[in-house]
Amino acid sequence: MKTPLVFSLVKEQSMFMTIIMSILSFLSILSLGIALSIGTGVINWNNQWKQSATIQILHGNNVNNVKKIFDENKNSIVSINEISKAEMEKIVQPWVSNGAKLTDYLPQTFEVKFKTTEDMKRIGAQINLHAKFLTHIHALQSSISTGWKMVTITSFVLIMMLISIGICISYISRNVATLHRHELEILNQVGATDSFVARQMQIIVSKISGLAAIIGFVVAVPILLLILSSAHSARIGMLAMLALSNIDWIILALLPILIVILSIYITKKTTLKILADN
Repeated sequence: MKTPLVFSLVKEQSMFMTIIMSILSFLSILSLGIALSIGTGVINWNNQWKQSATIQILHGNNVNNVKKIFDENKNSIVSINEISKAEMEKIVQPWVSNGAKLTDYLPQTFEVKFKTTEDMKRIGAQINLHAKFLTHIHALQSSISTGWKMVTITSFVLIMMLISIGICISYISRNVATLHRHELEILNQVGATDSFVARQMQIIVSKISGLAAIIGFVVAVPILLLILSSAHSARIGMLAMLALSNIDWIILALLPILIVILSIYITKKTTLKILADN
């Protein structure tokens, strides 16, 4: 036979705490999802460009030397794309006054993708003797750094939300103990152990935190998908790389479970401390 609860929250109190916990769970899951998607985006962005470089040849007599290096190392190169003068003019035109002629001043430019990072470093050292060799990773370092900073910020927000959940659970336990002080005294008189009372509290709080975690997850997932969809639609730099891998989704699904476990643990610690003080 199922053992009935000795005491429980009143309806208004239960609804209020469920709403508060749902909001905190939602913000926690959303923060974790954003942190994971940005982190995945940074990694994808880094992997996309880590073996690519731009070569700018300022003097025409160095073109043959660079092309010779290309021919000697063709087995280490995936692709070579020469950017035409017209394309270069189109790229820099917004920063040039109307009517200016740039043909004579623009470098001859190649975009090269290498098979490995080691190949890029080795061939880059040879090309540097005749042209300007710029790795895409170096050029995009500020964007990558900004991405990791955003991950740090969202992770900090996640930690703040988990701390808030802990405080909220502690408040629930103390509030219930205060409202049902008379029942606690009766339980002590009939010989109920502290662990029995703590278990009663854990059942109450686990129901609230479990329902709140489910609500938070169900609401957060569509918003995360909307954020990812908007980022992909923008097709702007690293934003287009934002994504959640299968492992990320598993981690995201484990967070509500972690919230419930954290709630049960804090409830037990708080209740035992209250009983010890009394």
